[in-house]
Amino acid sequence: MEVRLLYPNEIPPMDLLLLADPSRELVEAYLQRGTCFVAEMDGQMIGVYVLLELTAETVEIVNVAVAEQYQGKGLGKQLVNHAIRHAKSLGYVTIEIGTGNSGIGQLALYQKCGFRITAIDQDFFTRNYPEAIYENGIQCRDMIRLSQTIGIK
Repeated sequence: MEVRLLYPNEIPPMDLLLLADPSRELVEAYLQRGTCFVAEMDGQMIGVYVLLELTAETVEIVNVAVAEQYQGKGLGKQLVNHAIRHAKSLGYVTIEIGTGNSGIGQLALYQKCGFRITAIDQDFFTRNYPEAIYENGIQCRDMIRLSQTIGIK
């Protein structure tokens, strides 16, 4: 798998981005402000993540997704670790990520990558998404915020 920046005139892989975030409107909004990276294998886009600067010292991974047929093979972990290395190379001090309370696999993945839970935004998904989201038989209501220190102030 090779990870690269999305080319300036290249169309973002919305099918992949919408796996991680069902709101096309929100995805399009943070794509305009963030930096999109794609993962390719044999010339096919199989993964994606978007980094969004929050402050001069903090960046957030606002979307990370792997095509369904490639999930469970460690590619998500590779993408998250690529994002961490890239953010660190740019001099950021902190990297953040958020996921739904129902994203059991995502919560495990992010913690394995060194993130720690720092906050819970209660009812984030019920406030920001018109339709209920369910994962693992659980309604996704709350945003679990995680972060890690990757640099020095």
